[in-house]
Amino acid sequence: MSLSVQSSIREQQQPAIRELAERIEATWQCHLDLTPYQLPDNLGYVESRLEGEKLIIENRCYQTPTFRKLHIELAQVGQGVDILHCVMFPRTEYALPIFGCDLVGARGQISAAIVDLSPISPLGLPMSYQQALIGEDQETFSQPRTLPDWGDIFSDLCCFVRPTDRVEAHRFIDKVERYLTVHCQQAATLLPTPHNRAAIFTGQQRYCRKQRQNDKTRRILEKAFGDEWADRYMTTVLFDLPDT
Repeated sequence: MSLSVQSSIREQQQPAIRELAERIEATWQCHLDLTPYQLPDNLGYVESRLEGEKLIIENRCYQTPTFRKLHIELAQVGQGVDILHCVMFPRTEYALPIFGCDLVGARGQISAAIVDLSPISPLGLPMSYQQALIGEDQETFSQPRTLPDWGDIFSDLCCFVRPTDRVEAHRFIDKVERYLTVHCQQAATLLPTPHNRAAIFTGQQRYCRKQRQNDKTRRILEKAFGDEWADRYMTTVLFDLPDT
């Protein structure tokens, strides 16, 4: 499936966010067999106002035989804030971690950057991932950030930083691409384990429940769209669960 159609706001966003979106989609195209994923009605593209500024949110979603949902969200608030959010939810037949990353830009600088392969098992990341990513946790950034209280869903390889310049921004984007490439390669060789569906579902449920505790995201959505809409968006678009 071609992903050549460009987002209407992507070209207006910060270069690092544009580059990351393009690299994610290029990696998906290279390694995965994508088909469209149907979002809930009226939630693919939305506009509102936030503290006097125009807020735009665009979503693109795909699926594959192994992943029930691959999601990229691009958001822009006025001319000052740009956001990229990405998450990949495996189908419950596949005991894969959950890839996720976020990049937030404000006034021309990247204020927050996070990427992780979050394990769904209490035993942590599969050994095959640990072996493929040996040394990744040793890469340093000058301004590491502290994970939130609910961040115990993240792995030891989680990278949460504030890149201080273009060099660090590109270093972070390279790291995202490496994590994503390993994830796609691992997914291509993994056999389904239908008998583990219940445990996999429980792991994804915990991940989504914790992510929904992100008060900063929820407050922004509530301010712009109202409490009811914010809850619907967080539970059906950002962190939805598969059918049991």
